[in-house]
Amino acid sequence: AIKAGITLFGENRVQELQQKAEMFQKYNVPCHIIGQLQTNKVKYLPPLTSCIQSVDSVKLAKEIDKQYTKFNSVADVLVEVNIGYEESKSGIDIINAYEFIHEISELKGLHVKGLMCVPPICEGDMVRKYFAQMYQLFVDIQSKKVDNVNMDILSMGMSDDYKYAIMEGSNLVRVGSKIFGRRNYNI
Repeated sequence: AIKAGITLFGENRVQELQQKAEMFQKYNVPCHIIGQLQTNKVKYLPPLTSCIQSVDSVKLAKEIDKQYTKFNSVADVLVEVNIGYEESKSGIDIINAYEFIHEISELKGLHVKGLMCVPPICEGDMVRKYFAQMYQLFVDIQSKKVDNVNMDILSMGMSDDYKYAIMEGSNLVRVGSKIFGRRNYNI
């Protein structure tokens, strides 16, 4: 994949990032953490990645701040928004997103670089509505000019819906299944 020209990777699990870290470093290719992150795993991340795409709680943000500060480093983070208000998914409710971002922006060990979402499974116009809401939130927060917040990245869209995400303003898509095939959860 690297030889084919992919310049950014994402891993769902810290353990998988640890297994591949040497390769990413050898080829000087960044890898983001994109999956739900437990606070007890954050301590492994500072030497491995500079971007965490799934920040969804103050507790997690404070742990990122603590661990990256130990390394005299700053983590770029994306705030995960639960755009569909699904109980089965993590993320901040869209209504609370600005308040959450403002609160974590005061932490010195992280820098808020944008937003991320995983919409409910739906198709066409329905999924576009969720992406349009995310884009509007992205633009609204961008216009507020909060210190330590740069709305540069809008990470939305995966293998099955990335085209709609791009149409609605996404500038970073997560298309691992299209490239590497579906994950086998039985191994």
